[in-house]
Amino acid sequence: MKLKEIHKLFVKEGIEADPRGLDIVKLNLLKRKEEYNALSDKKKKDYDIESLTNPYYDSRILYGDENTEIKTVMVGIDIETQEILLAKQLINLGNDIDLIIAHHPESYAYSTFYGVIEMQADILSKQGIPINVTEKIVSDRMKEVQRKVLPQNNERTYDAAKLLNIPFMTAHSVADNHVASFLQKEIEALKPVYLKEIMELLDKYPEYKHASEIGHAPLILEGSDYSRCGKVFVDMTGGAEGPLESFEKLETAGIGTIILMSLSSRGIREAEKHHLNIILAGHVSSDNLGLNLLFDKLENKTLEKLNFIECSGFRRFRR
Repeated sequence: MKLKEIHKLFVKEGIEADPRGLDIVKLNLLKRKEEYNALSDKKKKDYDIESLTNPYYDSRILYGDENTEIKTVMVGIDIETQEILLAKQLINLGNDIDLIIAHHPESYAYSTFYGVIEMQADILSKQGIPINVTEKIVSDRMKEVQRKVLPQNNERTYDAAKLLNIPFMTAHSVADNHVASFLQKEIEALKPVYLKEIMELLDKYPEYKHASEIGHAPLILEGSDYSRCGKVFVDMTGGAEGPLESFEKLETAGIGTIILMSLSSRGIREAEKHHLNIILAGHVSSDNLGLNLLFDKLENKTLEKLNFIECSGFRRFRR
């Protein structure tokens, strides 16, 4: 399959798995088109045209001919210059590598990924928080992340891929949407009473089993095995850790348990303050689950099997 076909399918499947729902995604894209049409011809030249059809700034083809035929991919959770050099060394040793896929965004996908945080407003609103409230607190979080990204040297990995002429892309929110929606549906079907039931469910998935084997098992951060779950919210997409002001609002909205990839020290204190149960499913393991669900769809829908070279924490588990 061609590079552009992989990217197109990733975006399509990312939209279908988006926890906001298809109607909200379409509304968001319509708003972007209206903003674009209102621009002068001069400003349109600098506009990110792909964002009119791809809702996810953090999931992009960064380098390479879109018509490149892809049979072997090297996939990593984090891809930086050292992984690009590793790929070149593997190529020099006789391995075919047609494409490198990073989960976490790099280059342009990193410079603009704060824009993806906007989706958290609708995700939080679906949990019962008024949209006017979520828009305000998420807007503040977007500005905070933008300020952190702005001074970074974001072109290093892109430059390495370009200089060594290795196609390079990122698949961030398109994968995170899958793990968030998948786990939310699995837990709703399970109807757990106690936190231990969620932990047992996670242990059934190979990504979390592998993480446990290497010392990164899912963890009940707040609560205990026999703490009752209440309403469970799986919060694993939206670019970055959400606004911690949302914890108070989620408590008020009736959320009892939040399942996350990771949580800052300040976030732990906020969870304690608002009596929330917190399960840390694991960051890299959850990233792996999202990627594997996405790759399964890619291979099933195209009826083509890719050859995978695993690196930087990625492990391929087929279902």
